[in-house]
Amino acid sequence: MHKNNKIRPALGCLLALGAAGMTGLAQADDAFSADSKWGLGDWGGTRTELLEKGYDFKLDYVGEAAGNLHGGYDDDKTARYSDQWALGTHLDLQKILGWQAAEFQLTVTERSGRNLSNDRISDPRAGQLSSVQEVWGRGQTWRLTQMWYKQQFFDGALDVKVGRFGEGEDFNSFPCDFQNLAFCGSQVGNWVGGIWYNWPVSQWAMRVKYNINPEWFVQVGAYEQNPSYLETGNGFKLSGSGTQGAILPVEVVWSPKVGPQQLPGEYRLGYYYSTAKADDVYEDVNGQPQALTGEPFKSHDSKHGWWVVAQQQVTAHNGDASRGLSLFANFTVHDEATNTVQDYQQVGLVYKGLFDGRPKDDIGLGFARIHINDDVTKRQEQLNAVNGVSDYDNPLFQPVQDTEYDAELYYGVHVTNWLTVRPNLQYIKHPGGVDEVDNALVAGLKIQSTF
Repeated sequence: MHKNNKIRPALGCLLALGAAGMTGLAQADDAFSADSKWGLGDWGGTRTELLEKGYDFKLDYVGEAAGNLHGGYDDDKTARYSDQWALGTHLDLQKILGWQAAEFQLTVTERSGRNLSNDRISDPRAGQLSSVQEVWGRGQTWRLTQMWYKQQFFDGALDVKVGRFGEGEDFNSFPCDFQNLAFCGSQVGNWVGGIWYNWPVSQWAMRVKYNINPEWFVQVGAYEQNPSYLETGNGFKLSGSGTQGAILPVEVVWSPKVGPQQLPGEYRLGYYYSTAKADDVYEDVNGQPQALTGEPFKSHDSKHGWWVVAQQQVTAHNGDASRGLSLFANFTVHDEATNTVQDYQQVGLVYKGLFDGRPKDDIGLGFARIHINDDVTKRQEQLNAVNGVSDYDNPLFQPVQDTEYDAELYYGVHVTNWLTVRPNLQYIKHPGGVDEVDNALVAGLKIQSTF
């Protein structure tokens, strides 16, 4: 690792955690004040003044540490650190230029570090299906993550967004407070990542949303499917060279307010369709098992899948609706002919403000199941038979994958209004869906801060 990459995670931790110790010495809205919305403060009131004029500037930091306590493919104890900086601006063009109901967003991100899942938890021949450090991935590099223009029409009923952004920003959306990838962000992008590009990757896209009423909206999108955007050196590539097709998602979203306390919920049902060609996971061009014939894979004209996301606050804490218990669930199903992961399920809960002395802290618990396509499993078994290997320790052995299970428990400490620290424990059963890999117990720490 480059020398600067060794230094910068430590600087990020020191900036986020060390600054918290200064909060008692600072006045509200000063740099590192516990009451400020921003770690760098209000710039003597200038930041609020700019915000009122339509200029919102952000510098966000996420850092994640993970250490293997037990199990995994390599039980040699160690720890890894990954992090991300996000620098951006949001412009209210109605305030700035007088353009009615218009907005612009620009965000650049930088990721760095290493991932414990790769280095200790998973068999490198198979990999872990999830990741114990969700912030790692898509190349540890700088990227243009958002560059979009949004315009509303008909008093906000119609909402159109165009530019550079990823599908998970609008479709199959889900919060990212957990550290394990199986509980963070758009799950479709985690299991069909070759075509659906989650943050921090962006592509040329358009999303059209129609707000039926305050509780219901429908949306459709068109996203350029260009695998070259995933390459580390193409973080700022704007040309369409390498485009293979388009991802076309559609989604219906219901956001009810339940009961006399109007507890919020969100329910998403969606479907995606890829127009790009996709290889079969099992059959060759003649419809025979490819592992046995060695012929090229059969090609399909498209790829598809669907999802369900449910989130609902179910209690208020002593009558306070800003605190209480929320439940969540995610389900995705993918094209059996072309996708490695066949289906995924996740359930969990978050309780905000369980303790009266810590009303902004939260506790989260989640469980996930990631199931490999049965045809992928069958092909792996056939490859081992063709190669005449049955010993798992033989380097030529192809690990046979089935199902990975992930669980995480975290406690989120709301240190200040701009800093939350979430220590967590993760348990991974059959990492990578490989039965021979020992179940792993991982200790993690997630830092989320806004400067």
